[in-house]
Amino acid sequence: MSTSTPEAVKKLVDNMQTDLRSLSMECKKKFPPVKEAAESGIVKIKTIAAGNTGILAALKENSSEVVQPFLMGCGTKEPKITQLCLAAIQRLMTHEVVSEAAAGNIINMLWQLMENGLEELKLLQTVLVLLTTNTVAHDEALSKAIVVCFRLHFTKDNITNNTAAATVRQVVTVVFERMVAEDERHKGSIEQPPAVQGSSNRRSSSTLRPCAKDAYMLFQDLCQLVNADAPYWLAGMTEMTRTFGLELLESVLNDFPQVFLQHQEFSFLLKERVCPLVIKLFSPNIKFRQGNATSSPAPVEKPYFPICMRLLRVVSVLIKHFYSLLVTECEIFLSLLVKFLDGDKPQWLRAVAVESIHRLCVQPHLLRSFCQSYDMKQHSTKVFRDIVNALGSFIQSLFIVPSVGNPAIVNTPAGAAGTGGPATAQSGPGAAGVSGGVTPQAAFEYRGTWIPIMTVTVQGSAKATYLEMLDKVEPPSIPEGYAMSVAFSCLLDLVRGITSMLEKELGQSAPQTRPDPAMVQKQTSEQSDKEPDTRAIWVEMVNACWCGLLAALSLLLDASTDETATENILKAELTMASLCGRLSLVTPRDAFITAICKASLPPHYALTVLSSSASTLTNKLPDYICGKFLAVPMATYTAYSIQGQNVQIISPSSESHQQVVAVGQPLTVQPQGTVVLTAKNIQCMRTLLNLAHCHGDVLGTSWQLVLATLQHLVWILGLKPGSGGALKPGRAVEGPSTVLTTAVMTDLPVIANILSRLFESSQHLDDVSLHHLINALCSLSMEAMDMAYGNNKEPSLFAVAKLLETGLVNMDRIEILWRPLTGHLLEVCQHPNSRMREWGAEAVTALIKSGLVYKHDPALSQNQRLQLLLLNPLKELSNIVHADIRQKQLECVLQILQSQGDSLGPGWPLVLGVIGAIRNDQGESLIRTAFQCLQLVVTDFLPTMPCTCLQIVVDVAGSFGLQNQELNISLTSIGLLWNISDHFFQRGETIEKELDKEEAILEKQAKDKGVPLNRPFHPAPPFDCLWLCLYATLGKLCVDPRPAVRKSAGQTLFSTISAHGTLLQQATWQTVVWKVLFHLLDSVRKSSTTADKEKIESGGGNILIHHSRDTAEKQWAETWVLTLAGVARIFNTRRYLLQSLGDFFKAWEVLLDHIQSAALSKNNEVSLAALKSFQEILQIVTPVKDSEKPDALSAVNLPILIDPVTASGPGRPLERTDSLGERLSRYNGAEQIPPPDEIEDSALWWSAWNAWYRIGTDSTKPPTSSEKLAFIPSQPFLTALIQIFPALYQHIKTGFSMDDLKKLGVILHGAVSVPISSDASPFILPSYTEAVLTSLQEAVLTSLDVLQKAICVGPENMQVMYPAIFHQLLLFVEFSCKPPQYGKLETKHVANAKYNQAEWVALNYVPFAEKSLEVVADLYQKTACHKAVVSEKVLKKIIKTLRIPLSLKYACPSESTWKLAVSSLLKVLSIGLPVARQHASSGKFDTMWPELASAFEDFLFTKSTPPDNLSIQEFQKNEGVDVEVVQLISTEILPFANFIPKEFVGQIMAMLNKGSIHSQSSSFTEAEIDIRMREEFSKVCFETLLQFSFSNKVTTPQEGYISRMALSVLLKRSQDVLHRYVEDERLSGRCPLPRQQVTEIIFVLKAISTLMDSLKKTQPENVDANTWAQVIALYPTLVECITCSSSEVSSALKEALGPFKDFMQPPVTKVQNGES
Repeated sequence: MSTSTPEAVKKLVDNMQTDLRSLSMECKKKFPPVKEAAESGIVKIKTIAAGNTGILAALKENSSEVVQPFLMGCGTKEPKITQLCLAAIQRLMTHEVVSEAAAGNIINMLWQLMENGLEELKLLQTVLVLLTTNTVAHDEALSKAIVVCFRLHFTKDNITNNTAAATVRQVVTVVFERMVAEDERHKGSIEQPPAVQGSSNRRSSSTLRPCAKDAYMLFQDLCQLVNADAPYWLAGMTEMTRTFGLELLESVLNDFPQVFLQHQEFSFLLKERVCPLVIKLFSPNIKFRQGNATSSPAPVEKPYFPICMRLLRVVSVLIKHFYSLLVTECEIFLSLLVKFLDGDKPQWLRAVAVESIHRLCVQPHLLRSFCQSYDMKQHSTKVFRDIVNALGSFIQSLFIVPSVGNPAIVNTPAGAAGTGGPATAQSGPGAAGVSGGVTPQAAFEYRGTWIPIMTVTVQGSAKATYLEMLDKVEPPSIPEGYAMSVAFSCLLDLVRGITSMLEKELGQSAPQTRPDPAMVQKQTSEQSDKEPDTRAIWVEMVNACWCGLLAALSLLLDASTDETATENILKAELTMASLCGRLSLVTPRDAFITAICKASLPPHYALTVLSSSASTLTNKLPDYICGKFLAVPMATYTAYSIQGQNVQIISPSSESHQQVVAVGQPLTVQPQGTVVLTAKNIQCMRTLLNLAHCHGDVLGTSWQLVLATLQHLVWILGLKPGSGGALKPGRAVEGPSTVLTTAVMTDLPVIANILSRLFESSQHLDDVSLHHLINALCSLSMEAMDMAYGNNKEPSLFAVAKLLETGLVNMDRIEILWRPLTGHLLEVCQHPNSRMREWGAEAVTALIKSGLVYKHDPALSQNQRLQLLLLNPLKELSNIVHADIRQKQLECVLQILQSQGDSLGPGWPLVLGVIGAIRNDQGESLIRTAFQCLQLVVTDFLPTMPCTCLQIVVDVAGSFGLQNQELNISLTSIGLLWNISDHFFQRGETIEKELDKEEAILEKQAKDKGVPLNRPFHPAPPFDCLWLCLYATLGKLCVDPRPAVRKSAGQTLFSTISAHGTLLQQATWQTVVWKVLFHLLDSVRKSSTTADKEKIESGGGNILIHHSRDTAEKQWAETWVLTLAGVARIFNTRRYLLQSLGDFFKAWEVLLDHIQSAALSKNNEVSLAALKSFQEILQIVTPVKDSEKPDALSAVNLPILIDPVTASGPGRPLERTDSLGERLSRYNGAEQIPPPDEIEDSALWWSAWNAWYRIGTDSTKPPTSSEKLAFIPSQPFLTALIQIFPALYQHIKTGFSMDDLKKLGVILHGAVSVPISSDASPFILPSYTEAVLTSLQEAVLTSLDVLQKAICVGPENMQVMYPAIFHQLLLFVEFSCKPPQYGKLETKHVANAKYNQAEWVALNYVPFAEKSLEVVADLYQKTACHKAVVSEKVLKKIIKTLRIPLSLKYACPSESTWKLAVSSLLKVLSIGLPVARQHASSGKFDTMWPELASAFEDFLFTKSTPPDNLSIQEFQKNEGVDVEVVQLISTEILPFANFIPKEFVGQIMAMLNKGSIHSQSSSFTEAEIDIRMREEFSKVCFETLLQFSFSNKVTTPQEGYISRMALSVLLKRSQDVLHRYVEDERLSGRCPLPRQQVTEIIFVLKAISTLMDSLKKTQPENVDANTWAQVIALYPTLVECITCSSSEVSSALKEALGPFKDFMQPPVTKVQNGES
């Protein structure tokens, strides 16, 4: 209730009156003055009250008078009165109606009461009321009041003391509160800033306002009092305790810091009075050392707990509030604090010091300021660092049992350290509680020192125990573990404080989500502009504290036996690691992480990553740490490098108290024993996972440590990667020595899951962190690879699996990590360890597949670069030799094709490159898989892929054709090429458009760069280039080593060109011809000519090779045939197109050259085929019947049909695409009008003729040596060769000259002369006895026939060729008797050849010769009168040639020959003789006559004897032939004797004469003698002779003379014969004469009768006297013969004697014939 309301005022007035009345009552008797005063007081009050307005003010004005009675009452010293008065005074004070003067009076009165020791409590109360309710007491009054309280504090009465103490505290507070209020009031008014005070003006408070001045004076005196000096203002102080003084100082400083901060006077006091005081009072604590008190010379004052503790409290407050004012002083205080932690200070002192430090530790901003003010200054003490380090040392010192003083034991090696462990642990305080299922007490245990953990404070607040023991005088006993627990809390709070503070500040400056790097950069730059120093402070703070923290925490972690404690330590380490990471402090971050990592692994586990990072840490740790810390804790987290050797010193802790949860194999190169994992290890592992999971973005390079550790743990726990890279608990078989407890078994899936989530969460990392993660995984993987070298132990696949997992979850930004990721995985794929390799490939392919499936933004189809990036590793895999990797790669390609084939787009070249990267050293299965991919591409994806890739498809298909592992694939790939070509053909337009578009772009690019466009077959348009590539590819396959491939490729190449060649531009054909076709021909020719002649044994397995293909040479021959045929067909079908190209003639020449070299190759198959091709390009075709389809294989035939040799013809039917109509009527009819499409270019034909001539000359030239092995062309070859001529001739006849004819003759002659091999003869000659012409001979005659016909209708000048033709034919005629020799080759007659021996057999030339002869005869009949024939003496030549068979007659090889010769002679002469007579005068036939005469002579009187088996009929027939000849003489020659040379006639007469005289032959048998005598012949001769003798047409006397002479010889001879006969007859007596002699006589007799007949018919004047005389002289002789006994002779004699009667008449006159 307010004191100023009317009611309150009324009540006050009433009360005052009541009090005064009471007082007057009490004092009535004893103290009348007082009574009076009271009475007057009542009156006074009443008057005031009556004033009615401003009662309170009036009261205050008159308060001195109002109070007076009460003061007097107090002066009575009567307890009752005093109490009453004090109460009343208090009431006045409460209503604030006491003036300053009154207050002074009151205080004086109180002082007296105090001095008298009266009503002490009431007194204190009054003072309190006075000072608290208003501010009237000032300066002296105030100081007096305060002194009253102080004095009362030191009374004997305990209650009073305590009350006074409380009052003093309150009063002091009030004084300062007044000052604060005063400041508040004056805040608004602008005041002059007080002048800065010099240090000399120690007590100047003149500048202060009243309340402030009071406070100043009070505080100054408090300092004086504590310092045991006299107060300046508190006059009348009698005694004072330091403890109380310190408490008061502390409370003021703590409660009113702003007073000191706002007023310089006060801050001056702080600096000049308080701090020196504190430092002075601290000195006993600093100097004191436990245990060496005796040795020091002067006795040292012992630390006194109450003062010491209070000093520390003051220090805490000073530091907390006035740090900014007292920088230097605080530095000293803090250094002192640190010193108090030393081991040689008393336990209680250390405990209190730790508590003080704890107070600082919960104030991170303070710590930050320390760091800023000291650690960051150049020459200042590193206070913050020292505090942390001191805590660390403190903790370590607690583990070192004081009894263990000697260093030998401190440095016990790790192995020995734990030996005493179990026993110690059991005897520790917590051991008792273990039994009975109670959880053992939380504690730290290290090297046998067991320290329990107490719950000292709630996290984050420093609730001190010993700093609050203000009532204790003696130092308390500190329970075991208390100091440790506080220190532990200090560490945790320190970490928590710093991190939360920094987190908050960092949090304000950076967003949490995964940032855009550009933004971050911007922010960081802004941030650094804003607060360049804050970051530096954070960094310095961390730098200052991390070493100490780490040392302490690592040690505690190692010693911790309590899960919660462990958890807290780990959390602290984790937080620090993360913080360091955020500040990019790599070394401390790595150090903390290393600590966690080490703790996760089994003790003494050698892990190089950790050791190396630890040793680098050791090197980085500043000396002061190494100096400061004891040797043992140093070992807790590092490995020293001693003289280059790595000595692992891991925290040597007694493992007894740790629960073992798993036993497994360490991951090392050499197999070692097992290692043990404890529950704490697993706990640490979880922390590690947590760290990686939540703070991955700050780990940077220390991912390496984290992942290495996890890898080892995973390995020890036996987790193996499954699909997608996630880890699963492996089977027990995997690690035979892995033992897991059930506890950990249930944990494993969780751990595995966290591990996976850890890598999944990598999607939230920023790019840089992600790169660190990838790099770390890569280097881990490198280590795993190194370990897996050289042994086939199961490798650690952790890294590879996790790389895969990381890649899969970061697909959305795969670009940034793709290169390092796949680059490394590709290395893994090359690893010799198959398991490792397999996983590498698995990872690469899985990443590629999911990368292609992932819905990128923008989509892959729009982002070519990304797609190529994703596919690139697939290509890289091709460089790896291991088959299993290639298999995986190709399977991946297959899957990609099946799932993504349609959308590969620009990725096609890469994919195709992979498919095509096959080599012969790879196994069949690989090639098969790759080929499956290709088949899929060709069947399904050709339409969807960019046309620019089609060329690659062609190349790839080609490479499959060329591989030599699997023949079927090669053949199938040729089929694919055919399909591809079909695709080109069907989608030609679209492909062409696309390619042209692309070409334009490329050309532009090339132009911009200033380089020529680099493309195969460049000047050709791109679509044509595509075809050219296809052709070129097939061309390469056409020269493959395997015959089947060559054959298939050849057929395909020529089929494609003929089927789709129309699509090509005309100019491109030039390339086709030169670069594809001729190039191919060259290669085939080269390979064929150098092919091996060795016989190939039957192919693998049971494949039999036909003898015609059993050498490489023969197989190549087939290829040559196919190729040449194909090229020729193209030249034929595309002739018009090709002819329009500029260099057709050159191409034609080259083609002919190829045909020539093939034709002249020493292989019958090739050479024959070459001629077929020759025929084809000359467009020699068979007449086609309507029924036959025009596209059937054109047999290469002439009007005279030869056997079409189709066996080796090309495979696919020839499509004549550009021929106009049928050019087949060419040979039907003598007048051949060439169709309009005929080639008119004679140069081409002449070039063909030259080629033909060269082939002919070379092939028919006989071998020079007589070796059996010489190559001799086959009959079909020669036939085909000769058959080409007639057709060829049609085109060159106009310029065909004699020279050419001679050349032709040589070839024809040569061809006919070639023998056949004995094994072929039965096919060519069915039997040598049959008179059949071989095809070759027919062809030869046909050629001459064609020529002769051409000459016949040709112009005059061609007729000069007739003689040459005759010459040629006559040569052939000679073959009938004298077969031609072929070089020096021995030939046997057909009949004697043995078929199974390789012999050369001469043909039966008779039919050929006879046929030639018939041709000669016919031809002569037609041409006898031609000038050339006459002038070239053809007739003579014919006769001369015929002489040969005629003279041989029966000796001719064939009887028919001479018969034909005779008939031909007769035929020729019947035409020739008249011509000869015609030209008698010109002398052109002079040489013929003797030749003819000899011919007749040789024939009619042949030297050969007829064969013995000649039948009589035959003989008569032959005689008839002789007779015919004589008749010819009689009819055609003798009648024209005057036109015939004399000698010739003479020869004829002599011959007739010889014929008419019978000459006997001794070989006749008796029976045949009369026939064999050729009587008929003799008779005809004689008749002719006689007829000629007596003919009146004798023009010259000489002729008559000749005949007469002949007659006389005959007659004379008859006379002789008859005489001899008569003689012999007489001598022989009864014996008959020999048959020959009888025959002869009969012949003579017959001749005489013939003569008689002739004489009878002749004009008498034609017979001269001499003849008559001789005839008559015969008569007596004839008569003598009458006596002969032979009846035959008798009858002949009869005939001879008969005619004489006609001449028996007497002569009338004597006729005299003149003789010359």
